Amino acid sequence: MTIRAFNGKHPSIHSSVMVDESAVLVGEISIGEDSSIWPLVAARGDVNYISIGKRSNVQDASVLHVSRPKASNPAGYPLIIGDDVTVGHKCMLHGCVVGNRILIGMGAIVMDGVTVQDDVFIGAGALVPPNKTLESGYLYVGNPAVKRRPLNENELAFLKKSATNYVELKDAYLNDNGEA
Repeated sequence: MTIRAFNGKHPSIHSSVMVDESAVLVGEISIGEDSSIWPLVAARGDVNYISIGKRSNVQDASVLHVSRPKASNPAGYPLIIGDDVTVGHKCMLHGCVVGNRILIGMGAIVMDGVTVQDDVFIGAGALVPPNKTLESGYLYVGNPAVKRRPLNENELAFLKKSATNYVELKDAYLNDNGEA
């Protein structure tokens, strides 16, 4: 794996985190307890910071990035991912805030200034345009993403279960000695 500093800022990774050897993490990135970063993830906390909470997983070939501060937006847009978040394969998250217990479907794109409140499903292939707020408790789908319907009890329970499944899988990977 490639984990490196940029401008004197180093990734801070909890000891229980699994980072696949093919992932690239650069700059100011913090990753909380029991989270996992899967193959080919690229995360650049170079011009702003990335924060990933506890028990969250970022799946294969996803890209995580940020936007720099500028006169019209002095803070820029960091990328903040909460607890118990599942980021599906090949997603792009750029300068957004993702709450807790979120599932972001494969290939989804979430852009600068977006706020995803807690307990949200974002469907596969969805495009969430800049500065949109996704309300808690709903499924969002499409390009551009629109609120489709409220989540049911099983879907709400699955948000936490998906994160738990990935904690168990990353533990299996960490305990695997690679022998056939």
